[in-house]
Amino acid sequence: MIPRYSRPQMTAIWEPENKFRIWFEIEAHASDAQAKLGVIPATAATAIRERGKWQIERIDEIERETKHDVIAFLTNLAEHIGEDARFIHQGMTSSDVLDTCLSIQLSQASDLLIADIDALLDKLKIQAYEHKKTVCVGRSHGIHAEPTTFGLKLAGHYAEFKRNRDRLILARNEIATCAISGAVGTFANIDPRVEEYVAGKLGLVVEPISTQVIPRDRHAVFFSTLGVIASSLERLAVEIRHLQRTEVREVEEFFSSGQKGSSAMPHKRNPILSENITGLARIVRSASVPAMENVTLWHERDISHSSVERMIAPDTTVTLDFALARMTGVIEKLLVYPEIMEENLESLGGLVFSQRVLLGLVQAGMSREEAYLCVQRNAMKVWKTGADFLIELESDTDVTSHLKKDQLAELFDLKYHLKEVDKIFNRVFS
Repeated sequence: MIPRYSRPQMTAIWEPENKFRIWFEIEAHASDAQAKLGVIPATAATAIRERGKWQIERIDEIERETKHDVIAFLTNLAEHIGEDARFIHQGMTSSDVLDTCLSIQLSQASDLLIADIDALLDKLKIQAYEHKKTVCVGRSHGIHAEPTTFGLKLAGHYAEFKRNRDRLILARNEIATCAISGAVGTFANIDPRVEEYVAGKLGLVVEPISTQVIPRDRHAVFFSTLGVIASSLERLAVEIRHLQRTEVREVEEFFSSGQKGSSAMPHKRNPILSENITGLARIVRSASVPAMENVTLWHERDISHSSVERMIAPDTTVTLDFALARMTGVIEKLLVYPEIMEENLESLGGLVFSQRVLLGLVQAGMSREEAYLCVQRNAMKVWKTGADFLIELESDTDVTSHLKKDQLAELFDLKYHLKEVDKIFNRVFS
């Protein structure tokens, strides 16, 4: 995490103060449950709750000696609680605290990310409807294909992020489990009802079976989901970058007054935000592989996963939060140039209507193979010489023997390609 690509709400989740507050809540709720079961005195649970305090600097000082973060935390708590501190952490192990805390932090991060996606969806929908009938050329392999609309492009991205929202909700549910099962997960020294009580208090569900740690397949699903969302962000970012190229210039990132595009070339207006999002997406995706490798721990546990998660949990959530917010701003202020879209659409002299001509000839009685060769023959003339496709077709006796001029002209009607736009929008936004 670096400040340049961080937002305060998300970074706060990973600050030591929030982490230790969650650790304390886990310990305090567990003590309350133990007291209700008669395992520890009720007065001890009250003392833990009322006197429990900690200082980050003191915890760090103790950890430098103990080389164990949870023990350092418990030692610092005991310095404030006094004699009743002997009842804290009864029958628990460090992973009960660490894993349950991570579940809460990832749940908190998920809530912010879901809100981020909602904001992006809102801006995509507004722009999609604004340009529902803004005609542009569709491209495959980067080459002009057939007419579409810019609104349809954005509607496609809207549908993708709607799926990502659903995926993230599922991933949040997958990760929001609580494990208070003690060493090797057998509940030998702690009643399963303690786990149920703590889970209920913290808004988590009970982990059905833990091996001292929460199974890491859950985390693999979570971080892989973040990687998919990042990939969707990059797909949208790359589309904007391509459309902003000088030779295309159909859309452009907002360029503010006083902004500079290049230290050397004053004319430059670069898609720096979309390029930045592409880079950030790579960082988020990079966490999916180590998260999957963390699934394979030795026996009931080892700590090979620990260092990985201490890095990827904050880094991916903070980075994705920033990237989603940045993309929301890009879409909200996106400059769209319908006139240039129309110019680009017409730049190949009508070749984008080649399939309609092909189908028209087939429907008029020509074999598909013969029709394809006929249309391609005329299309290649246009491609090489810049001629007008309709004029070339009108001069081809093989074509005119099957289609009259008015029938040919009808095949070049742009409205034909837009006739189902409303239906597609209803599918996406209903």
